[in-house]
Amino acid sequence: MLKGSKILITGGTGSFGSRVAQHLMDKDPAEIRIFSRDEKKQWEMQRRFPQFHYLLGDVRDAARLSLAMEGVDYVFHAAALKQVGSCENQPFEAVQTNILGSQQACMAARQAGVRAFVALSTDKAVKPVNAMGTSKAMMEKIVCSQNQCPGNTIFSCVRYGNVMGSRGSVIPLFLDQIKQGQPLTITVPEMTRFLLTLDQSVDLVFHAMTQAKGGEIFVRKAPACTIADLADAIRKRADLPEYPIEQIGIRRGEKLHEILVNEYEMQRAVEEPDYFTIHPDYRTPPTPCTRALGEEFSSSNTLQLAPGRKLDQLLDAMGSPESFH
Repeated sequence: MLKGSKILITGGTGSFGSRVAQHLMDKDPAEIRIFSRDEKKQWEMQRRFPQFHYLLGDVRDAARLSLAMEGVDYVFHAAALKQVGSCENQPFEAVQTNILGSQQACMAARQAGVRAFVALSTDKAVKPVNAMGTSKAMMEKIVCSQNQCPGNTIFSCVRYGNVMGSRGSVIPLFLDQIKQGQPLTITVPEMTRFLLTLDQSVDLVFHAMTQAKGGEIFVRKAPACTIADLADAIRKRADLPEYPIEQIGIRRGEKLHEILVNEYEMQRAVEEPDYFTIHPDYRTPPTPCTRALGEEFSSSNTLQLAPGRKLDQLLDAMGSPESFH
């Protein structure tokens, strides 16, 4: 399917973008284009992967997007502002990148005749309580609405929870705090978060690309654990079982638990062993939902991992975490 094709990754120097580009090399595409606004990250990535084609640009720039998508077959849309705190402080910046930028990416893909467009979303888009999640919820609506109009491009979204070891996430923060001799900071011990490896998030995108008919949101099932248990597992892996942990309280815009499929979406979702496929409300799912009315899929009711073998296996599968900074 991807052999001999041209692929564009927006936000291609980020945690997901750089990893999916590596996986795509095995598919023998004709060209992989890395589109991002960060010159430094492009320079660093180009030293490791000189075979990719690098394009400086911002998804806020419609003309640059159109140029980047000329002749492209597949688009992975990963460009986003994703830090909760910075989006809370500057919400219109989240609007410009996550909402307006995504709309422009969709329009450029339609005009270029792209075959498939897969956008990355987050559990924070479900029942959002912060600016980042709200902007991502609108991004989902924009992308998933595209196939109501005539056109050859298949648009879909993937949604996942915390990607372990990704840049700016909590595991690199914990490791950085240990390195600096600082206490591990947790919000509240009871807070739960999904745990997904970066490779599993890439697998979800390939699943969406091969299964989408247009307008779906694909969710990969994932276990979860409490922040307290995760911090405990990290300090034990560092051979520091008594390392201090400091509780700092829930920050602005944070939830106690995250939701990947809410009760309304569940009624038009098709469940498989590893995935949920949430069908758009303008298309009837092929099979009825088997979950009870009002049921959700959240970090509080999925499989819970405590410190021990299963959590250690997942941390091993994470690979090397990226720098927190």
